[in-house]
Amino acid sequence: MSARIAALRSTFSTIEAVLDPERLAGEIEDLSQKASSPDLWDDPDNAQSVTSALSHRQGELAKLTDVTRRLADLDVLVEMANEAGDSASLDEVESELATLESEVGELEVHTLLDGEYDALPAVITIRSGAGGVDAADFAEMLLRMYVRWAEAHDYRASVLDTSYAEEAGIKSATLQIDAPYAFGTLSIEAGTHRLVRMSPFNSAGKRQTSFAAVEVVPLMEEATEVEIPESDLRIDVFRSSGPGGQSVNTTDSAVRITHLPSGVVVSCQNEKSQIQNKAAALRVLKSRLLLIQREEEMAKKKELAGTITASWGDQMRSYVLAPYQMVKDLRSNYEVNNPSAVFDGDLDGFIQAGIRWRKSAQRVS
Repeated sequence: MSARIAALRSTFSTIEAVLDPERLAGEIEDLSQKASSPDLWDDPDNAQSVTSALSHRQGELAKLTDVTRRLADLDVLVEMANEAGDSASLDEVESELATLESEVGELEVHTLLDGEYDALPAVITIRSGAGGVDAADFAEMLLRMYVRWAEAHDYRASVLDTSYAEEAGIKSATLQIDAPYAFGTLSIEAGTHRLVRMSPFNSAGKRQTSFAAVEVVPLMEEATEVEIPESDLRIDVFRSSGPGGQSVNTTDSAVRITHLPSGVVVSCQNEKSQIQNKAAALRVLKSRLLLIQREEEMAKKKELAGTITASWGDQMRSYVLAPYQMVKDLRSNYEVNNPSAVFDGDLDGFIQAGIRWRKSAQRVS
């Protein structure tokens, strides 16, 4: 046990050096001053950004302070347990140590989020793939999974657009998650997800395999680096729709923007006015185009260097409900035997293992 405690302290010391509690305290003071400004809510988007960043920094500093205190108390707990000499006291120390190892592991993963866009909010687009009705239902299960994950972390999740399938489920959905480091955290979820189960839509009860694609892009602050000529855009307005194509709005407030040169299409029907929906859709479009631009630049550099290596396979995670119960990430090999918990938003283990896998792959390349 002493070796585990020593290793934990060493890891946490490195984390403190990276996250820098003094820097966090300074940022909290600065954000607190901005949050106390009387005209803060004159710009609701900026106000939300400031208050969200403040809450995140406060939570981060509180976590560091709490772990520091509990690590200092570990020696006292071990000494008391040794003096008592009973299993209950030792079990208490073991439980606290395991909890601290888990929490320090979460903090360690956060230090690995050092990409250019990692600190930004995220926009997740889920599309049903092969598998018919089962695939549409699977896409809706994934949408719920990410919403529940966000709720569990007290992150704001907004469904910008949903295209419902005719029989059940969804054809696609776009979800915005406003939280610091949401993109860095959730970008590991991008790829093809596969579901294997006894189909509830098949009268014969046969096992069905279906697929859904998940795309994750960072939501740029203003996405000013992408200039889009009006002539490159086709803007359509329509009424928001619900399951079965039913209209849920009496005005043409929903907006669909098509970027003609690339074919990228973005829709938004979450806001109440056409102007708000257009602004939200344009922001997501610019974010996607900027990411495509950067990916093309990186691909060109790799091509010139003569090292083209695909780092993401078509299928990155399998959710198996029959004949056995398992969810497995095919990149990190992290797996659990409780699909219900995963679909209910318990994704942290997969995300942390995925981020570590990605960082390891980057070091090798």
